[in-house]
Amino acid sequence: MAERLVTDRLILRSWEMEDVPAAFEIFGHADVARWLSPIMDRVPDLAAMRVLLRQWIVEDLRAQPPTGRWCVQRREDAAVIGGGTLLPLPPGGEDLELGWQLHPAAWKQGYASEATYAMARWAFSHDADELYAVVRPENTRAVSAIRRNGMEWVGETGKYFGQPMQLYRLRPADLDQALPGVLPPGFEPE
Repeated sequence: MAERLVTDRLILRSWEMEDVPAAFEIFGHADVARWLSPIMDRVPDLAAMRVLLRQWIVEDLRAQPPTGRWCVQRREDAAVIGGGTLLPLPPGGEDLELGWQLHPAAWKQGYASEATYAMARWAFSHDADELYAVVRPENTRAVSAIRRNGMEWVGETGKYFGQPMQLYRLRPADLDQALPGVLPPGFEPE
C-alpha cells in the first residue's frame, strides 16, 4: 500500500471510494485522457470510474513498495486534483514508471513537479535505483515537469507501449540536480 506523502501544498494518499466523482472529473476529462492512451482510455461515466477506482484500491493494497497509486489532494482546500503512480512498466515489469495525471485546472501551478518529487523521494527511500517517465513526444507540459525534477532524457523507445515514446530516467543522485541537460529533438520548453 502506498504511504501517505505530504508536501508544502499537497497530500498524496490512497484512493478511497468517496473519490469517485473527483476522479471522474480527472480521468473522464478529454484533455487528460489524450495523454494516457494507449495505456488507458477516457473513463466514460461514473459507473466505469467506480469500477476502475475499486480495482486501483485493491491493486494498491497488494502493492509492495516502492510501487503504488496515490490520490493527489491540495492541502489548502482538500480538493482532489489528480493521481500519481509508481508502477512496473510492461513488458517485463522490471522498470518502474513514475507518472501523474492532474485535472487541467491544476496545470501550470507546479503541482506535477511537487508530486513527482515526493513520489521519487519515497521510491528511492525504498531501494529503487532508478525511475522512468514515458511520455508522448508532443506532451511538452509533462516534459517540463519531468525536467524540473532532474530527469534526464535517454532517448526514444517503442519498448513499453508499441509506439514511439520519449524516455526519461531519474536516479537518486539526480533528484536535486534539475540541470538543463539534454533535451529531446524538437523540444522547446514552455
